[in-house]
Amino acid sequence: MGHREDLLEGAKRCLLEKGFLRTTARDIVKESGTNLASIGYHYGSKDALLVQAYVSLVQEMGDRYGPGWGAGEVPRTAPGSLDRFREVWANIIGSVPEARPIWLLSFELILQGDRLPEVRRMLAAAQEEGRSGIVPLFNGVPEEKLDRETVETEGRFYTTLLQGLMVQWLFDPDSATTAEQLTEGLRRVVDGVGRS
Repeated sequence: MGHREDLLEGAKRCLLEKGFLRTTARDIVKESGTNLASIGYHYGSKDALLVQAYVSLVQEMGDRYGPGWGAGEVPRTAPGSLDRFREVWANIIGSVPEARPIWLLSFELILQGDRLPEVRRMLAAAQEEGRSGIVPLFNGVPEEKLDRETVETEGRFYTTLLQGLMVQWLFDPDSATTAEQLTEGLRRVVDGVGRS
């Protein structure tokens, strides 16, 4: 690995251990075995590096959400089906113990957004990637083949559900919504719309 990759990996470890606000450039340098000048050279600023590290952590976590849950595994459910919907949400919920530090980090960033306008801008740009990245888990269409309308509707729908689930599972896991409850709720909504 070169300095760029070492910095990214060191920044990810710092984020998980200290959070965004408490991580210093010196922490990252110590953790990565690089030097302070490398941060500016490769990422422009400590905040830009931390945002990239955060996005990378979220992407790695998202890779475990998909149907089949592993590279090379065949999904057990049909794309676009209620079974696929339930399977993906069960995978997401099943990742809560491992993903909890990343979800907590997400809320730190949300709550500090007004104090970190440049970070907020960078993360807002990354949200679009998140919307387009989550849709294929449910509909099976590769991300590069998604049209804008799908990303802006289905992508927003799924990320809104994800953020709501994150709040529930962080606040009180014992009363948080399950994949089965979420799926049954969607089924009832769809049935109700069909009857009206």
